[in-house]
Amino acid sequence: MATVAKPTAPIRQIGAPPMVPRIAPREDLNPFRIAQIQFDMAAEFLKLDPGLRQMLRTPRRVLEVAIPTKMDNGQVKVLTGYRVQHNVARGPAKGGIRFHSNLTLDEVKALAAGMTWQTAAVNLPLGGAKGGVICDPKRMSKSELERMTRRYASEIQPIIGPNQDIPSPDVYIPMRKRWPGSWIRIP
Repeated sequence: MATVAKPTAPIRQIGAPPMVPRIAPREDLNPFRIAQIQFDMAAEFLKLDPGLRQMLRTPRRVLEVAIPTKMDNGQVKVLTGYRVQHNVARGPAKGGIRFHSNLTLDEVKALAAGMTWQTAAVNLPLGGAKGGVICDPKRMSKSELERMTRRYASEIQPIIGPNQDIPSPDVYIPMRKRWPGSWIRIP
């Protein structure tokens, strides 16, 4: 019995346009878009009203601040900080403050949305918020961290307080060390 060899590449007919190799689409790892996709799936399951969906997909307030910080060597470094209040319909916003060198606004928005879902899931009378500063806290001295933290707090002061937004510390865990698609941190 004879065996027939399978062609390794498709055969192009004469006169046909040249074949273009298919390239896999680049994966979108934007944390906020991922959070919105997860929300859209849950909203579809719950059959939420379109107006309510749009309101719950969008952060209520996004604040970006410049944080001039005097370093121990005498130089002044201007860092960027964020505070995002995702939703305050259930009560004052609540959420941590992250210090990380790879922090992005979209990560902060995604974490604020996650805090909204967490507080709602356990029926707390709180909304969701998150904040952060783009810096490398492992390379900063305690005095530099203190000066930076105090300046960050003074910059976001107009939108925080016990009846508006309650900031709290955050654990130094980069997003890549989390389970994909969840808000659970890996120790």
